[in-house]
Amino acid sequence: MTEISNRKFTGERACFGTAGAHFTDCVFEDGESPLKESRDLVLTGCAFRWKYPLWYCKNVVCDGTHWFEIARAGVWYTENVTVKNAVIQGPKNFRRCRGVTLENVDITNAQETLWTCKDVSLKNVSAVGAYFGMNSENVTVENLRLDGNYCFDGAKNVTVKNSVFLSKDAFWNTENVTVENSYLCGEYLGWNAKNLTFVNCTIESLQGLCYIEALRLVNCKLLNTTLAFEYSDVDADIITGVDSVINPRSGRISAEYIGELILEKDKIDPSKTVFTLRYTK
Repeated sequence: MTEISNRKFTGERACFGTAGAHFTDCVFEDGESPLKESRDLVLTGCAFRWKYPLWYCKNVVCDGTHWFEIARAGVWYTENVTVKNAVIQGPKNFRRCRGVTLENVDITNAQETLWTCKDVSLKNVSAVGAYFGMNSENVTVENLRLDGNYCFDGAKNVTVKNSVFLSKDAFWNTENVTVENSYLCGEYLGWNAKNLTFVNCTIESLQGLCYIEALRLVNCKLLNTTLAFEYSDVDADIITGVDSVINPRSGRISAEYIGELILEKDKIDPSKTVFTLRYTK
């Protein structure tokens, strides 16, 4: 592997098609696509200061390498990319990639980030921005801290643990998603999902958990949650009360209490849902 250190690269496609190189303490600026079509790269302590640095690449490891604001759309159409110990300021990063690993990464402008990627691992990641993770598949998440609406819209085969979501319309149109030991706050959680499971979670949502096929809650808290479960098939063990529930389609709901239960016989068959309440509020 070629060693390249303490260099500044400028101009469009400055290192186009590089194969088998270790860049250390290098800066890429003032020129688009510096490492396009490259492979087998290690970047340590580097800085990307311009657009499109890693497109159509394969087998890239970045450690302590940072994306500045103008380094927009940083990693697209790339296979097997690992980023550790980084700050990423540029939006629209990680698009249509396969084999993405992010660990100890802060994404300060995560607008439209991680779109249509496959085989993704996130660990100790913080992100601020809307539409994070849209249409991505085969995603494992550990300790994600996300501030941004519409996250993981259309995603499939997602497992989340020990995370925080401050996100309206989270997990819409998803399939096969499990969230464990996490906090979720935002309106309209999970609409139009299929096989959506929450385990040991704290949830706060206006009109959340609606229009879901195969919704499961295990040992969850529903705080300040109103108009829940509309037209959903529910299997829910809730360890708190629920402020209000409206027109679940079918299933079983166990809770401390339901503040207001709305069952409209012209819209659903109330007999298809069984309620177990530990006391009446």
